Parts: sequence; C-alpha cells; structure tokens
Amino acid sequence: MESGWSLGLMTGTVLDGNIDIAMLRSDGETIDEFGPYELVPYAQDIRPLLAEALEAARAWNFEGPEPAIFRRAEAALTEAQSVAVLDFLARHGFRPEQLGAVGFHGQTVLHRPPVAGRRGATRQLGDGELMARLVGSDVVYDFRSADVESGGQGAPLSAVYHRALLERLGAGADSLVLNLGGVANLSWWDGEPSDQGRLIAFDTGPANAPIDDWVRQHTGAAMDRDGLIAARGQVDEPRLQALLEHPYLAAPYPKSLDRFDFQAEMAAGLALEDGAATLTAFTAAAVDRAMALLPQRPERIVVCGGGRRNPTLMRELAHRTGAEVQLADTVGWRGDAIEAECFAYLAMRSLRGLPLSFPLTTGVAAPQPGGRLARANAPA
Repeated sequence: MESGWSLGLMTGTVLDGNIDIAMLRSDGETIDEFGPYELVPYAQDIRPLLAEALEAARAWNFEGPEPAIFRRAEAALTEAQSVAVLDFLARHGFRPEQLGAVGFHGQTVLHRPPVAGRRGATRQLGDGELMARLVGSDVVYDFRSADVESGGQGAPLSAVYHRALLERLGAGADSLVLNLGGVANLSWWDGEPSDQGRLIAFDTGPANAPIDDWVRQHTGAAMDRDGLIAARGQVDEPRLQALLEHPYLAAPYPKSLDRFDFQAEMAAGLALEDGAATLTAFTAAAVDRAMALLPQRPERIVVCGGGRRNPTLMRELAHRTGAEVQLADTVGWRGDAIEAECFAYLAMRSLRGLPLSFPLTTGVAAPQPGGRLARANAPA
C-alpha cells in the first residue's frame, strides 16, 4: 500500500468542548509528512449531553441494556465531528475523497480492563457509518473492541505510533513517551527493529482528571490553569505516600485505567491549594513507579497531551522521577496533535491489516489488528 493522507479525530475524557483534528501522510509504518492540525470547538455545546452520558455509563457499568442517552449523544457528537471535519478539509484545501480514511476514535464513556475470570469491556460513542455518509470518506472506527474481545486491555493504543515517532527522532531505550490526558500512559521501545523489538505501554495512573475535578468542585473553574493553584499549595507527603501504596501502581503491565479509577476524593479534607498540589504530585510520583517496572529506566521523558501545559506538573515530574523532562514540542513533535495523529496513523494500519496492539501493550496473546471500516459509498 502506498503512503497516503489520513485524518485523525480525538476527544478526551476531560470534556473540554474541543475536537483534535490532524492529518498525516503515512503507509501505517513510516511517517512521511505531518499535515495540518487544529483544535476545533464543537459547533454546538454538546458537553452537557456528553457529561450526562458519562454519568449514565458509570451507573450502567456494562450491566443490562445500554442507557438510552448513548444513542442521542452518539448521533450528536458524530454529526458535530463530521461538520468539523468538512470545515477543516475546506480550510486546508483538501477534499474528502483525497483521504485514505478518517480515523474516528469517538468519545470514551466507560472502560473496564479485564481481571481474572472476566473479560474487559470498553465503550466509545461514535457512529462510523453515519460519519462516512456525512463526510464522504471511508471511516475507521471502534478501534478498541477487537483487542478487548481477544482478551486485551483495549488500551493504550498509542504505543505503535509513539514508536514511529521515536524512530523518526532516532531515539530508543533511553527515552519514553508520556501522554498526560485524563489518564497518564507511557510507551517505551527498546530500539530494536520494529518486527523484533519490545514495545511496552500501559497507563501509569491519573493525570489531569482528578486535578480538574478537584478544582471544578471547589472553584467552578474547568482546570488548574498553568498549575497556579497547585503551585501555591503544599504536598501532603504522608498522604502521597499512602496513595502510592495503591496496588495498581505495583501491578505488572499490561494494564489500563478508566478515567474515574482515581478520583479527586483522594485529596478529601485538604485545602484547595494543598489538594491540588498533592494530586499533581501523585500523578508525577505514579509515573516514577511506572518507570521502575520497565526493563531499563529511561533517562528522558518526552511529554505530550494537555498536562504538559501545567508547569507545576512538569516540575513535579522532573523532581519525582529524576529524569530529563522534555515537552514534545521541543523535539519537533506537535504536542497537542499527537493523539489525533495517532488515530490517523492507526486508520492506515487498519486498512492494511497491520496490528494496532501487542502482547506488551494491551496483553493480547499475539499482535492484534483492529478497527471497523465504514465505506463512504456503502448503501444507506
């Protein structure tokens, strides 16, 4: 398969009202060219609908029929993201038929990793067939279900793209990629050729989600912008050490988390500033614990995702891990675009039948392809 353009879409669990849209030219193995990228607000405010769907998902917990709100929320976000894609393509001089595919991740509303005797489960809202009809391009969607059905964690899926970025950078086992979204996840590659090397990825613990929730509960603000609230507080070190005893942190990989597995209540009883400081330090210290699980300890952390914009979190990360912490932007990557680029890349891999997940990234028994394909010209 020749290299071609694909477009990736990503909306995180923090519900900031924005859609990450990025284009990439690739054959699903080599990154040939980075295309345009934008952070685009939804044309209509569907955050309340998505927030309601998230709450309904937690109550449902994969038991019984799906909540009725899923259907409404899925249609609304698919239509809104389709409009965003068409506007984006027009602004940048592309036509839908020029795309190999759109990689449509959808909105995660619930994720449950497997445990002994119970298969995992995951649910992303997103109607790929509707988007294919609205956009006029083939759409790859539902990236996680095949992995889960094969006994995997279903997350994280970014590792194979992070490996391609590290290869492009000429980096190997000395570096890891850390993504700070609602949850934090890392990717580490031993630097050996991709068909032989070890690729490891897992969720390290919380990232922005508990901090955002803590600040929202106490101030009504959406986040601790620039980490200023945490910077004014003191870390409750005894509480932090107690939090670091959580069994998840010592559990072997592969492993993954739901956005609500670590919550703001970890800081209950603390003042606003001290709670924010303690939650921020916990995110960083959990990364340190995760690094200790790797075959060798990397000397450099390249950070992407929204959390990299929090200077207090970045300082804590350097302090708690002792590693050199670099923002993705300083190594020539687009720190805000990486997740959307990832799903553009995974869409091309899916079209070729290449694996998206691996035994040491999600726990599947063998490399696992994934994604469902919706054709633009399929009959309605």
